[in-house]
Amino acid sequence: MKWILISILSFVCLQAFAQDSNNPFNIQINIKPANGRFHINANYSVPIAPCNAYAFLTDYEASKNIAGVVDLKILSRSANKVRVSRVLEEDILFFHIELKTVVEYTEVPYRLLNFEQVSGDAKYYKGSWRVMPDKDKAIIKYDAVVELDSVVPMVVIEYFMKNNLYERLESMAQKAAQYKPSVVLACK
Repeated sequence: MKWILISILSFVCLQAFAQDSNNPFNIQINIKPANGRFHINANYSVPIAPCNAYAFLTDYEASKNIAGVVDLKILSRSANKVRVSRVLEEDILFFHIELKTVVEYTEVPYRLLNFEQVSGDAKYYKGSWRVMPDKDKAIIKYDAVVELDSVVPMVVIEYFMKNNLYERLESMAQKAAQYKPSVVLACK
């Protein structure tokens, strides 16, 4: 019996270590359904300066290379507001879903990017990206509330949303870690 317990504990410890080594950007995701909406809190860390992380987030054209994004166009830019048209594709079970949105971003240089859908396929989409310094890296936090117009049950959407979001954040983190802004930033 003692050997069985030791074996089980060893397996659990190895699994925890394997998961950490498979998550080099420390991606964390929390999705809570409430009243037909999903409240999403997620973050990841990348070994770059916070101002470069902010530059990465506001390089809207570069988002075309992120998993799930199939088309993106900047519609307008004025002062600290940017309107972006996006087409996202997701596969949920046997359903292929294409979401078209126009999102308005409000930039607060080097630390915050608020966004809100002004038109599109989601019933509601609003949130923020926040950049926080942490020693020799940046932590990028994503907070959003999403309400989809779908006949797919919430529990199924939640499961696939979590998996697809993990893939998208991992793709973003990999791109951010390699990101070199076209202009050298003097952030405050």
